[in-house]
Amino acid sequence: MPEYVPALGHPEYNATAISIRRVHDDLMILRVEPDGDVPAYEPGQYTTLGLLTDERRIGELAHPDDDRHRLIRRAYSISCPILDEDGALVGKAGVPFLEFYIALVRRDSDTPPSLTPRIFALDVGHRLFMGRRPKGTYTLGPVGSDDDVILVATGTGEAPHNAMVRELLARKHHGRIASFVCVRQKRDLAYLETHRRLEQEFENYHYVALTTREPENTDPNHSRFVGKQYLQDLFSKVQLPLYEGWAPNPACTHVFLCGNPSMIGAPKRSPDGPEAYPDPKGMIETLVEKGFRLDHAHDQGNIHFERYW
Repeated sequence: MPEYVPALGHPEYNATAISIRRVHDDLMILRVEPDGDVPAYEPGQYTTLGLLTDERRIGELAHPDDDRHRLIRRAYSISCPILDEDGALVGKAGVPFLEFYIALVRRDSDTPPSLTPRIFALDVGHRLFMGRRPKGTYTLGPVGSDDDVILVATGTGEAPHNAMVRELLARKHHGRIASFVCVRQKRDLAYLETHRRLEQEFENYHYVALTTREPENTDPNHSRFVGKQYLQDLFSKVQLPLYEGWAPNPACTHVFLCGNPSMIGAPKRSPDGPEAYPDPKGMIETLVEKGFRLDHAHDQGNIHFERYW
C-alpha cells in the first residue's frame, strides 16, 4: 500500500485533528481545532464531523464502499475535558478545540459503516470537516439552580453529559448531580478517573458506572451496585436511594437520557390513542411510572432525551 498523505488541500475541510486519545481499538477521544474561532455551543448540543470517501479506512474494514468523491457527515455530541492538568475545572473560554467521544461502529456485513472506520484511521494533523453551527435542544435550559439533576447514558452517550457536568459545577449548582453510565466493560469508561476526582472535589456530585459484561461494577461507595446491571433495571426499583438521604423527587429533579434507543425507550405518539412504549421497557416508561413527565413540545416535563440518533 502506498504511503498515506493527508488530504490537506480539500476545500471541504475546515478543521484539524489536534489530539487523538485511543482508549482502546474501538474507542477514542478526538479533539478538533476549527479554522478560525471555536463555535459557541450550549452544553448538550451536537455538531457534525465529516471525511471524504477518498480517505483510508482502518484494518479489515480498509476497502472502498463508494467510488464517488463525496463528504460523509454524521452528528456527534460535544464532550469536553472537564479538568485541566492541575485538577481545576476547565472553562469554555480559551479552549481552542471541541472534543468528541467516538466509538468505532462495526457490523457483520459486506458493507461496513462509512465514517467511523475513517475517523479511526486519522492521525494528529489530519484535516477534516466540522460543522460550524452546533445544534440541539438537549440542554440545561429547563434546570433551575436548586434542582437535582440525573444524567443517564450508555457508552459514548455520556459525551454531552460531560459538558453538562462541567457547566453545572462551574456555575456552582446548588442541587445534587448524579451521572450514570452503562457500558459493556470497565475499559469502556474513558472518563472514569476524571469523574472520580470530581466526586472527591464536589460533595454534591456523584458518578455511577455500571457494566453489563463483567461480574462487578465500579461504584466504590455503594455495595448494592454490583453484578450485571442495566440502567432500566436499576431505576425500576421501588425505592432508589441514589446516595445517603437522596431519593429522586419528580417535583425537583430533571433527568437527561442519551445513548442507546433501547435504553431511552421513547414512546411512539398516536393521534388516536395513548402513547405506545416499546418492549422491553426503557428509561422513559420507568421514570413516568415514578411520577416524572416526558418533555414534549407543548409540555415542559422533567425527562429530556437526545433526539438526533
